[in-house]
Amino acid sequence: MVTSISTVAVVGAGYMGGGIAQSLALAGLPVTIADVSADAAKAALERLLVEAREFEDAGLFDAGATETIRANLSAAPSIEEAVADVDFVEEAVFEQVEVKHDVLARISAAARPDAIIGSNTSTIPARTLSTAVQNPERFLTVHFSNPAPFIPGVELVLGDKTDEAVVPVVKELLGRANRQAAIVADVPGFVLNRLQYVLLKEAMSIAEEGIATPEDIDTIVRTTFGFRLGFFGPFAIADQAGLDVYAGGFRTFEEAFGERLATPQLIKDAVADDRRGVKNGKGLLRDYTPEQVKALVAYRNKAYSEMGRLVRTLGPAPTA
Repeated sequence: MVTSISTVAVVGAGYMGGGIAQSLALAGLPVTIADVSADAAKAALERLLVEAREFEDAGLFDAGATETIRANLSAAPSIEEAVADVDFVEEAVFEQVEVKHDVLARISAAARPDAIIGSNTSTIPARTLSTAVQNPERFLTVHFSNPAPFIPGVELVLGDKTDEAVVPVVKELLGRANRQAAIVADVPGFVLNRLQYVLLKEAMSIAEEGIATPEDIDTIVRTTFGFRLGFFGPFAIADQAGLDVYAGGFRTFEEAFGERLATPQLIKDAVADDRRGVKNGKGLLRDYTPEQVKALVAYRNKAYSEMGRLVRTLGPAPTA
């Protein structure tokens, strides 16, 4: 397999695929897009260039971004021509196994044997898709988030036949596009959507029970714990809040809601080991020196202050 990615093809130039292509072209990589037809690919290219100009004019892309994308982005007449001589192919077609199988089979038959092939699936296990790929050791999920030009996180999911040597190669590519990659086990929904769907399900249950309106639930999420999530994940937040505090909270939840919200074993083990988070320098993520705690608190306070300033500057989100 290739050890460095210099050229890319994106198959499926719709909203997600187009945004991925934009992002990689903006990073200076030659990117070829393909879609269901030559006309569809050409139309997508024109749309992406118009969008890039709009993003640049709005200050969302740096000055000169449109010309960089224009110089690096092209449309191919067919999938086969797009993937024939590139180092990396990203499939981003409709989220249906049969459709992806068909497209991945075409990609792997036409691509170089050493080319790495990724899929932008958001929920389908890699092992399910890899059955359509020739030389499946080069295949993995490379899951960007919506909107792709602006969300930095990418899930990498290895199938049961994926060669782990592809991981640093793909991570290096993503790093060039200022993306942060995380390795996730090959289970349906991965991490992003498993967490996102669980939050939505619980929010809907709260609304259905009449505890709060959808509008008030959204207000609580975006102005409280959601406010923190741009800077810290749930483990880091738990370390800062206090693991013993979380253990007490879970006892209350378990009494009210039963096993569904029982105390996780990770919390039980941590508290039993006198790991209470930053308050005593021993957390779930790591041990913290007093200097690290001080720096963390300073960063947290500045981050939340700046987030508040940004929210006030942008104003409320447009609503229907």
